[in-house]
Order: sequence, then C-alpha cells, then structure tokens
Amino acid sequence: MKYDSILARSFSRYEQKKFRYGALFGCLLVILSFCTVFKPYFGPLPVLNLRVSMGAGLKMLMVKDTRSSNKIIRDTSSSKYIHENISHNSRHVVDEITNITSQHIVKNASSSRNIVGDVSKSLPLVDGISNSSQQTVKNITNSSHQLVKDNDNFQHIAKLPEFVPKEVVLEPVCNFTIRSDFCETNHDILIDGSSASVFIPSSTHQTGISSQNSSWIIRPYARKGDEAAMNSVRKWSVKSVIDPQQLPQCTKNHSVPAIIFSNAGYAGNHFHDFTDIVIPLYMSSRQFNGEVQFLITDNGYWWIEKFRKLLKKLSRYDIIDIDKETDVHCFPRGIIGLKRYDGRELTIDPSKSSQSMKDFRELLRSSYSLPRAAAIKIKDGEKKKPRLLIISRKRTRSFTNAGKIAQMARRLGYKVIVVEATMNVQKFAELVNSCDVLLGVHGAGLTNIVFLPENAVVIQVVPLATEWLSRFYFEEPSMAMNLSYLEYKVRAEESSLIQQYPLDHQVLKDPSSIRKQGWEAFKSVYLDKQNIQLDLKRFRGTLLKARELLAR
Repeated sequence: MKYDSILARSFSRYEQKKFRYGALFGCLLVILSFCTVFKPYFGPLPVLNLRVSMGAGLKMLMVKDTRSSNKIIRDTSSSKYIHENISHNSRHVVDEITNITSQHIVKNASSSRNIVGDVSKSLPLVDGISNSSQQTVKNITNSSHQLVKDNDNFQHIAKLPEFVPKEVVLEPVCNFTIRSDFCETNHDILIDGSSASVFIPSSTHQTGISSQNSSWIIRPYARKGDEAAMNSVRKWSVKSVIDPQQLPQCTKNHSVPAIIFSNAGYAGNHFHDFTDIVIPLYMSSRQFNGEVQFLITDNGYWWIEKFRKLLKKLSRYDIIDIDKETDVHCFPRGIIGLKRYDGRELTIDPSKSSQSMKDFRELLRSSYSLPRAAAIKIKDGEKKKPRLLIISRKRTRSFTNAGKIAQMARRLGYKVIVVEATMNVQKFAELVNSCDVLLGVHGAGLTNIVFLPENAVVIQVVPLATEWLSRFYFEEPSMAMNLSYLEYKVRAEESSLIQQYPLDHQVLKDPSSIRKQGWEAFKSVYLDKQNIQLDLKRFRGTLLKARELLAR
C-alpha cells in the first residue's frame, strides 16, 4: 500500500495517460508484426498469375508469378492484351508448361482489324507438375516484354531469358498474318505426305497431364487473302497429339529441321515466284544456314529445276516432293508454311526479320555467280556507255515502237539491248546484272530488278490506271534494293485503249469505276488489252535523267 501511494505521487495524471496510450500502441505493433510474418499461412492458396508470350518465331511459355502485380489485362475497347511492367529482381518459378498450340493472333484482312484469339479456350490451365520439374528463373527485367504493333500484324512478344532450362519442351507456335499462316515448333514432328498431315507430339503426356489435342489447317503458300491463288494450294492438317498411341510410326528419320511449302497459287509467274515463294522461303530458312530439309507440295519438280541453284544455297539437301511420299518422315523440329509478315510485295521488312533485301540480293549474286555489285558511275569527260536493257513483251503491255526507243537511246549515249525475259533464270540474271539501266512496262519482267547491281536505275513505264499496282509492286521494292527509280506515266494518246474505246468512255475518263467492278474487270481491260507507244520526245527526258543518276 505504501508502494502504491508513492507510485501514484510520482506520476501526474497527464503522465499516466501517456503511459496507457504507449502501452496500447506497443500491443498493436506486436499484433501487426505477428500478422505480417504469418500472413502467407492464412487463407486459401494464392491464385496463379500467368504470363502468355506470343509472337512470330517465339515459343510460348506459361509461367507462375508469385507476385500479384504481373497481371494480364483485357482491354475490350482495343482487343489487346497488355502486360503490366515486371519490376527488377522479381523472382518467378517456371512451374507450368501448357499445351498452347492454338491460334494466337488472327488477322482479319478484309477489315484490317487485329483480333486476339479466345485465350480462355486456347490456353488450358495446367497443374500437377512435380516439384522436380520446377526451375527458378531470376531477374526478369522490364525489357523482357515488348508490345509490338504495326499496320499489318498485332503480336505480343516475350523475350525468353537464356537461362530457361533446356529440358523444357516448348509447344508449337502458329502465326496468322495478313499474307501467310505458318506453324513453327522446336519439338519433334512427324510428316505423312499421303494424308497431308503433320503430327506434333505434345509434351504434356510426359507429365501425366490430361488435355485435348489441338489442330490447325495450314495452306503453305504466302498469298493468303487471294482466293484465286489459295484455292489450288493443298491443305495440311497440323495436329498436336498428347497420346503417343495416336501417332503414326516413323519410317524415315532426319537429323535436320523441315520446312513445308507449296508451289501452287500463281507459281510460274516470275513475279509471284519471287514474292510469294522465294523470298518467304529465304526468310523462313536462312536461320538454319543450309542445315534444313525442304518439303515441297503441289507437284513441285518443275519449279525446283527453275530455281535449283538458289535452293542449293538455302539447303544442302535434295528437296523432297512430299506429295509422292508413302513414308512417314520424322524431324527434330520444323516450320509448316512460309513466313511473310505483311502485304508488301517483293521486299523484306528488316524490322520484322533478321534479314533484308540487301542480304537477299547478295545471296542471289552468290547463287548465280553474278560479278557486278555496283552499276557504272559516269564521270565528266568519260566516254563510257551505260548499258540499257529494254524488256519487251510479245502479248499484252508491249512496246509497239521498241525499235525507235532503242535508236533514240543509242543517240543519247546508251548501249542498248532489247530482249524478252526468259524462264532461264541463270542466263537472264547474268544479262540483267551486266546492265546499268532497266526499262520495262509494268509486268512480271520487271521482277528481274533483283539481279541489277546496286545504284542501277529502274525505269517503269506505267500504263493507264495502273499507278497503284506499279507503286506497290516495283517502286517501293526498288528503293528497298538501293536502286534508283524513275517512272514514266503513260498518257491516253500513248495507250492502245484509245483505239478501242471512245474518248468519253469510262475506261479512259474514269478508271476507278472499272476498278470498283472487281479485279477481273480491271485486269481484263488495263492489263490484258493495253499496249504502249511511247511519245519519244516526251520520253527522252526520262532517259537523260537516268544518265544523270548514274553520274552521282
């Protein structure tokens, strides 16, 4: 009692109140610390946050993220998936590899809208992975995710870290772009030419996970959207198979990757041979440095002969005509279809590919032993004559006064060659490479600009109503090839159409009205009925301009 009275006198009322508040605060602090430490053990198991990686040539991986900040957000207004940034030094556990083998990005060419596939259907959740299969992945930085958007494709690209374990089996990636569909896998593939089927064993059966098989239809020709071309292309079924018993038995084994492509469509037309097959095949196969097996479908031997020298540079192996094979061919990996990411013609966009048109043209020079890398440069006082190649045509869009054009060019200091393009690629490539200026009416013969030396001049004569075709098919590709480009637009009086239609006819006065009637109506008039008689006085200035360009 004495002690209590002494203690009461030692503290004022204010000091006693402070002491009570301090004690209460201390208790709350202890409780808060206790909850923080033991929070992970309370409540249900954490929900998995999944990252989906999609993109041309990149493999798809589903990764467990223990942090709730890495979320996939659905933007319904723009149909995009956007990843929130992942902070530095975050830890992620590679916990689940899913059977992601369905369509990622669907390009609606008719409306030019990008539609993201139904992820809820294409990305089944996977569980039941044993602890022994888990690998820790550290330090995924903000730069590991990129959102790439352009006018032709929408792709969500994830750069996989180099330390993802090699034993992780990645499922096939199927890409659907404006001009081609193709599936690519690092997994084993089995190819049955008799049924036009490709089987890809799924990795999920190795972990005892039950799921459903997936399949796609691929037409391996890079001119998607053109029904006239695609209707003749054989359909290939690409199947991801979980049950090994559903796989055919391998009868021929190969140690290199495979690429399946078609030579149907518009093959045989020199322009389409290059823009629809050769260049996409180059883009698809160059990564293998010749260690790749080509499988051609749709009766391809005649096409192989035409491009044999070039094909040997891309692959060290004889091409297999897969349609005639009865064996089941097995490969360690493969690509079904050809890579072509946009709608541009006769060119390679280096922003979407590790190759460029410069690389491709160097390959052509090597394949056909073309000696000239650069065109002649005319210096003041020199009497050197640049070589002018005039590509003639016998049927449609031909020069009706080719002889007079050649005479005028010779008077202006050119050495002139007039010739029609041939199917002998080697001989014609050598001829084109020897020239400094190439002149021709819009048509497949101008495709031979790929063999010109750098800084050479291309002169495209543009028939009535074909400005838009001429620009996309040859003007833009010329610039990508480091060639100088000139065009000569034909006037009505230089076109043979003036002899077939009255001056007030819509064919001459309003070509857009014919174009609105459809491609066949447009083609039948402006491409199939039109020949050209150049106005020599007017055209003279174009030839002089070409000489000026060679003097730069």
